[in-house]
Amino acid sequence: MSEVQEKALAAKRTTNVLNQLTPDQKNQALELMAQELLSRKEELFQANRSDIEKGAAAGLSTAFIDRLTLNDQRVEAMAEGLRQIINLDDPIGDLLEETERPNGLLIRKIRVPLGLVGIIYESRPNVTVDAAGLCLKSGNAVLLRGGSDALASNGKLVQILQDALQKSAVPPEAIQLVESADRSSVNEMLKMKGVLDVLIPRGGHSLIRNVVENATVPVIETGAGICHTYLDDGADFKKALEIAMNAKVQRPSVCNSMETLLVHREFAASHLHSLAEKFLGAAVELRGCPETLDLIGELANTKLATEQDYATEYNDYILNVKIVGSLEEAVAHINRYGTQHSECIVTENADRARRFMLEVDAAAVYQNASTRFTDGFEFGYGAEIGISTQKLHARGPMGLPALTTTKYCVYGNGQIRE
Repeated sequence: MSEVQEKALAAKRTTNVLNQLTPDQKNQALELMAQELLSRKEELFQANRSDIEKGAAAGLSTAFIDRLTLNDQRVEAMAEGLRQIINLDDPIGDLLEETERPNGLLIRKIRVPLGLVGIIYESRPNVTVDAAGLCLKSGNAVLLRGGSDALASNGKLVQILQDALQKSAVPPEAIQLVESADRSSVNEMLKMKGVLDVLIPRGGHSLIRNVVENATVPVIETGAGICHTYLDDGADFKKALEIAMNAKVQRPSVCNSMETLLVHREFAASHLHSLAEKFLGAAVELRGCPETLDLIGELANTKLATEQDYATEYNDYILNVKIVGSLEEAVAHINRYGTQHSECIVTENADRARRFMLEVDAAAVYQNASTRFTDGFEFGYGAEIGISTQKLHARGPMGLPALTTTKYCVYGNGQIRE
């Protein structure tokens, strides 16, 4: 039996136990997990250093190394994420609908766990803890397969979480990590229909496409983030500058960071030079349309943007800049190149803001706020399992309800169908 099969079946065997746990039992387990993380930070940092050294030797980018790196603040954020999940309402058993039929049947629709959730993700170790905590609270077991670049970090994290669960009512086997770095382990997970109840991919376009196109297991698709900010001619310059800078520079390696800045021609004539200087001062490489180059071409590090650039999720200090002549042109560009993740308009014109919010097809659409807010913490859901860009089951930041399905409980008194 392969490692994937062995660990999947071990996790699957715990699902019946998880389904019977009380909210208090699950919350106690989450608190123990948070405490164990904080008390064993040094072990974790040692494992993480091993991953960072290997990544640096392999020539990984600065932004990629940033995604991989753990420090005091990020470990404390992991623990805080678990504690925020404790404070969220337990969705299991929620009564969603109740109907009494003319024949006396009482039909109740309630929330129940999905069962065994498989999560395939890339280099961010915090996903390991977020996913484990959310799955546990929603009564699910989880089979994790992280990126090979974070193998030591993820292995230590899962060991710490499993050790914490030894002191709780939750079976430690409910959290499993596939430690094989071979891509065949991913392909094996994709075909485990009947064992895995759902697969959730988190990562770049190629990973998500591979899972969606090849899985026999049902998939909740989390999308790549080609996110845009449109600066309308009715934008306030101070707001526009702060929002655009935050959307790109605050943490460029994540899926809700901006990849293309769309600027109305009139706004660009007055302000694009100042905007470009700010981005260049923050070490952002600019790639612009021909009209952009006419305005800022003399500035360093400004290249001509290509069709491929507009369709690329950089996750790095690179930004496309395109000048447009109207709201319609901005929306058309977004709906062509966007990945239905997060899009923003900066404007003081209420009518154009309303139209943008209606016409842009994305999981999250913003008026005068950075796309960086598309996040479970910021939406008040605690940690998230991912940002869904699909339209079935869940869309946007996926908190606890997205990790449940429904069951109909039908109560009778001897009724038969004639």
